[in-house]
Amino acid sequence: MSVRDEVRTVQLRRVADCPHAEQVRELVRRVAADGGVLIELEELVGEYPSPTVLVDGRDVTGRPLAVGAACRLDLPTERQLRAALHPAGLVEP
Repeated sequence: MSVRDEVRTVQLRRVADCPHAEQVRELVRRVAADGGVLIELEELVGEYPSPTVLVDGRDVTGRPLAVGAACRLDLPTERQLRAALHPAGLVEP
């Protein structure tokens, strides 16, 4: 299995009925597909800052993990997702 074929673990943490969850979910899927990265997307609904995207256990925005339900205004960007999902040198930014 090459690095490109490795499955990356991605978590989408959100509160129920988060108005930004669908937008972020689709961005994650598009960025992964654009770079040919296989992902396993796990969605967790609970008391989280919402939406939060973790790749390999790290928040893609670079913020420390937080607890408690809250609406996040600092949604992950395409650039942050690319940096988190794509191993260095395999995909153009």
